[in-house]
Amino acid sequence: MVKFKSLKTFLAALALSVTFTSSAFAASYTVVSGDSLYKIGKTFNISSDNLMKTNNMKGTAICPGQVLNVPCATYSVKSGDSLYLIAKRYGISLYNLRVANNKWTDDIYPGQVLNLPGINNSGTSQNSSTSNNSNTAKPVIGYSVSDLDLLARLVTAEAQDQPYGAQVAVAAVVVNRVESSEFPNTISAVINQRIDGYYQFTPVLNGWINKPATETAKKAAKEALYGSDQSKGALFYFDDTATNQWLWSKPITARIGGMVFVK
Repeated sequence: MVKFKSLKTFLAALALSVTFTSSAFAASYTVVSGDSLYKIGKTFNISSDNLMKTNNMKGTAICPGQVLNVPCATYSVKSGDSLYLIAKRYGISLYNLRVANNKWTDDIYPGQVLNLPGINNSGTSQNSSTSNNSNTAKPVIGYSVSDLDLLARLVTAEAQDQPYGAQVAVAAVVVNRVESSEFPNTISAVINQRIDGYYQFTPVLNGWINKPATETAKKAAKEALYGSDQSKGALFYFDDTATNQWLWSKPITARIGGMVFVK
């Protein structure tokens, strides 16, 4: 047994020991419906096998509400923080930050503890081979200054009176269309698209698309371009007072404010 000269020395050594034994898995994640070990592992940069070993699991079955130990640093929210700023500060995608914390609204409060997927307790990337690129978040699709302005103007025209989350979701629908093989592959082409002679977005038809974008809409557009998708994969959106049965027949992915988002 190691003898210590003083209680103070002993406690300091004990604290150091605890720090090192717990730092590898300092965070926890609560399983939600639709999760799998593969998906969780991909978010936190750990293999399914290692995730099973870490949590003493004998099989891959998981259930909603189950709490798993995961390898990442945590962050205590401070006054003035936002999810976007936290993600940018640590060079992780906003989407992964949301997934890692099951956080699909923008409401956070000082003292709230968030998981930082892909970041170790020293505040750096867990994957050294990609550390040179980890400090710069990348957009999910390419865009120009004019693309950003056009997208922000669409958000302004469609959702200026809606919650911020709905504005991000409107922009995300355009991003999702650009990524889909069913629609054009640029922001401008998606927004200006006509199918069978009908404009896909009403503001293009009525001219509201030409109104200047609000600062909030610009922020929402950029957040969507960098991976935030509060529409949860939607390709269409509409007002909840709409009577179009074709739209209502589609699977609803999200409802935010007075807007409905569907695939």
